[in-house]
Amino acid sequence: MENNNKIRIGCASGFWGDTSTAASQLVKTGSIDYLVFDFLAEVTMSILARAKTKNIDLGYATDFVDQVTPLLKEIKTKNIKVLSNAGGINPEACRAALKKQADALGITLNIAVVNGDNLTQSIPKIKNHKIVDMDSGQSLPESCLSVNAYLGAPALVKALEQEVDIVIVGRCVDSALVLAPLMYEFGWKETDYDLLASGSLAGHIIECGAQCTGGNFTDWQKVSGFENMGFPFVDVYENGEFIVSKPKNTGGLVSFGTVAEQLLYEIGNPSEYLLPDVICDFSHVIIDDLGSDRVLVKGATGSQPTNQYKVSATYLDGYRVVGTLVIGGKDSTRKGEVIANAILKKTSAILKENGLSPFTKTSYDLLGADSIYGPSSLNKNTKEIVLRVIATHPEKSALVILSKEMAQAVTGMPPGVINYLGGRPTVSPSINLFSFLYHKENISLSVNFNNHSIPVKIQTSDKNIDTQLKSNTYDNTKTLKTTTTTPLINLAYGRSGDKGDHANIGIIARKPHYLPYLDNALTTDVISKVFEHNLKGEVFKWVVPGIHGLNFLLKNVLGGGGMASLNIDPQGKAYAQQLLEYHIPISESIALEIEKTD
Repeated sequence: MENNNKIRIGCASGFWGDTSTAASQLVKTGSIDYLVFDFLAEVTMSILARAKTKNIDLGYATDFVDQVTPLLKEIKTKNIKVLSNAGGINPEACRAALKKQADALGITLNIAVVNGDNLTQSIPKIKNHKIVDMDSGQSLPESCLSVNAYLGAPALVKALEQEVDIVIVGRCVDSALVLAPLMYEFGWKETDYDLLASGSLAGHIIECGAQCTGGNFTDWQKVSGFENMGFPFVDVYENGEFIVSKPKNTGGLVSFGTVAEQLLYEIGNPSEYLLPDVICDFSHVIIDDLGSDRVLVKGATGSQPTNQYKVSATYLDGYRVVGTLVIGGKDSTRKGEVIANAILKKTSAILKENGLSPFTKTSYDLLGADSIYGPSSLNKNTKEIVLRVIATHPEKSALVILSKEMAQAVTGMPPGVINYLGGRPTVSPSINLFSFLYHKENISLSVNFNNHSIPVKIQTSDKNIDTQLKSNTYDNTKTLKTTTTTPLINLAYGRSGDKGDHANIGIIARKPHYLPYLDNALTTDVISKVFEHNLKGEVFKWVVPGIHGLNFLLKNVLGGGGMASLNIDPQGKAYAQQLLEYHIPISESIALEIEKTD
């Protein structure tokens, strides 16, 4: 680091529903300058939109107010500034609720709200631009529950310039919550692209909370204290380098592996990670494990951003029902298959008799029979499974029929049906995602503070987003001699995540000289074969030499993704775990290394 001038930023939430203890931990023991909360996902936006239709004072992440209120006095005393996207689709209501709590405690808070991401009222204007979905090419649905642009950091910086205590925004890229304080504190300009990329990487590393401090980690056995997981903070220096760590005397682990896994989490091309503020190149980032739960990260570079925002809309696409039955005893797998097909066949006949259209989609899983590995890998010998039956339909009444008819399995189908899990299944709305690109000039941003609306000017360029993906290759000219094989987990860390209907799998070599073996063995054809039971699109592969890693993007592999998916793993969370079982050809010397490590 060039100097000791640093800003410490802690992240207390990776999603709406994350633990309620993180904020208190960071405020009381983290010695932080800034506290950020990330609450929003695409499905969350639709839930908030529906909540607001029932109560005009809702539509924001209520957990934010609940978690921050008990800490307001300490936050004010320690001069900790707070940024959160808890505003959802109603940031003004979020501010009002928080201010009411502060007033009751006798605490004066300056709270700014960033407006402009919510485009629901602009749907007619958007349709005039002949918008189509980024992946499917379909037209924007007639009615949407939510339409929100992923904002960048400049509007949040403008809010901080008003010398506020708290900034509340609706939809923004998660990393902007961290980048904005750094731009404000260090005076980074919107054209300092390398610095913006570094700050965005700092935000990307901590945006999922405990996932960089030992949560969701390949070597989970090495992590202790899951009941008191330490939440992350970054010490960011003016030159963009930063150290990832966590409060002392907390559980978890901060290491090369935990941070490297998070670097590749839920991204596509690591050399061209598109954000509204900067196009990031993370391919040559260096991660240096300093020991004692401290990891130095440096080497991100950036270039001029495009002239478009990514916008995500959610819309109602009929209804869905998910029912589960516990089945025990010999031949449980076969029983489950027979029962599932019988239920779906019988209810389909009832729909026809009642003049209802067929189910739009149906599916079933045999949990406990290794069903996530595909039909060819089913365990026929298990003696206990959970049958999961799922269906969608335009009309709620059709799915109520299926919900009721599942009960017959207890007495009128093969033996061993024990009970429902959670009682008779309920019918719920089926919500789909629609993502598109929209020119920045079409969106007006502002900061509302002290009843004044302050406009925010966003720099634009003539650069459009190129959605054409291309794999890159590793320059491996050395012939590799292999004598045996070993499971990938012995050679690498791995983590997977989702991007709509796509999944990514990040693989990081445990030692640099393992990378050529990984690169040779893990081709796009191999990945396609491993996940062929779910894969509907192409597989792309990128080499990430800075951390001796590989990143794979599997397109159209999640059955629609999110709430649109019928898959048991709609976010690809177990994909890396499945791939880590794949056997990699290795040399005799590497086999001896692994043996000594064990």
